[in-house]
Amino acid sequence: MNNHTSSRPARIWDLPTRLFHVFLTVLFAALVVSGNLGGNALDWHARFGFAMFASILFRVVWGFVGGYWSRFLTFTPSPKNLWRYLFTSHPNSASHGAGYNPIGALSVYAFLFFLAAQIATGLIADDEIAFTGPLSHLVSNSLSLSATWYHKEVGKKILLLLVAVHIVAVLFHLYCKKNNLIRPMITGDKVLQMDTTVSNDGWRQRLLALIIAVACAGLVRMLISI
Repeated sequence: MNNHTSSRPARIWDLPTRLFHVFLTVLFAALVVSGNLGGNALDWHARFGFAMFASILFRVVWGFVGGYWSRFLTFTPSPKNLWRYLFTSHPNSASHGAGYNPIGALSVYAFLFFLAAQIATGLIADDEIAFTGPLSHLVSNSLSLSATWYHKEVGKKILLLLVAVHIVAVLFHLYCKKNNLIRPMITGDKVLQMDTTVSNDGWRQRLLALIIAVACAGLVRMLISI
């Protein structure tokens, strides 16, 4: 990490973080479609769910060792910063112009929490018709049925609502605030009217991400084979 002046684009989002966002979007769409189709598509729904499990594990680990602006300690807002963002400061001020703004940071935590809940309930779900989660035999029947109800009736709706809010927020920033949040997540760079700290995004960082991703996938495979 080093300080960077806005005369050139500053690397904010490292490649692993950007790939995670793409992978998450594709997986989420695949999970919604396969879940709604039911039948034989539920086998693919489970596979997509395992991939989502590994992806969320990766993002949690990456939140501690990833690029500067991808780390939890960097973007977690304090109540004071959240208040300042909402009511007193300019949205492109130095306190939150580079990485996630405070609202965006809270949305990251919301997505991680509810995706984790959806994964956990899917692992122990049993609808007694077409699908049985790989870990359902480790819990009571009543808990398994409750998990199934949450997974189908509650968790899915919450996540769809979060996605809808996220899309609206991105479009609001794009067309009303003239702040393109999509381009930096594709290119990794932002042009800022301030000095800022850039994220490491070299081959060592990317190799570390690959090792973590493989380890997370291996851990998920081991867990579901219990």
